[in-house]
Amino acid sequence: MKTQSLSQYKRRKKIIDTIGTIIVWLFVVGAVFPIIWMIATSLMTQGDIATGKIGIPNNFQNYIEMWQSVEFFKYFKNSVIVCGSTTIIALSIATFAGYAVARFKFPGSGLFGAAVLATQMVPGIMFLLPLYLMFIKIQDSLGIRIINTYGGLILVYSAFYIPFSIWILRGFFAGIPKELEEAAIIDGCTKFDAFIRIILPIARVGLIATGIYIFLMAWDELLFAWVLTTSSDVATIPVGIRLYVGNYQNRYDLLMSSGVVTTLPVLIIFFGLQKQFISGMTAGAVKG
Repeated sequence: MKTQSLSQYKRRKKIIDTIGTIIVWLFVVGAVFPIIWMIATSLMTQGDIATGKIGIPNNFQNYIEMWQSVEFFKYFKNSVIVCGSTTIIALSIATFAGYAVARFKFPGSGLFGAAVLATQMVPGIMFLLPLYLMFIKIQDSLGIRIINTYGGLILVYSAFYIPFSIWILRGFFAGIPKELEEAAIIDGCTKFDAFIRIILPIARVGLIATGIYIFLMAWDELLFAWVLTTSSDVATIPVGIRLYVGNYQNRYDLLMSSGVVTTLPVLIIFFGLQKQFISGMTAGAVKG
């Protein structure tokens, strides 16, 4: 009787595992298929895409034309400048602020932490018009040009991504024992030296994860880049890709080619630092 029950249990467990495996593979296929479709479409001609012709994609001319048609290299350079600067500025400010919130208790510190997280609950589109009008007012009143500049985009992106970055890093710093800093201070370090030499190396995984988060969010942002840039001199990649879709002609072949090129840096960064990113995000979610 026990042998029969054990056999039924194993058979039932095998069926459940098989169903679970099938479900996981369905999710994997669903996630990978759009990427494969994008790569395949990027190697097809515009006529093949329009007519739905099925064949072996081999039109590499799209990648050459892509760089020439709307000065894609300029958009790529702008994205690197804006996203790189945003990552450095936002990560630097969030590091010090996250450490301060985690370590120092001051009146309203708990409310401050909740308010930082609450800012992420407001849709960004609600800031768009007031922010644009404020920038125009500053430009007219003080003569400080913000719209259509690298500084304007970097300022906006940094302001958007600093709050959530503070919340992430606060969890890492809160999980580091204070005794390590106290021991370093006893050995002759100042508070700042202990932070630089002891705390930052320990929180390296969290810093990498937060930096990747900031960079990827800035790299993909379109709405504010589209509104706050009026020329290709400072416009980022999402704006450049948007130009392939026009009123009279939609170049889906070039759109997909630019999508592949845009995705490559993101994939390289993510897979190169995948271990640190995943462990960093999961650790920051449970500490503090």
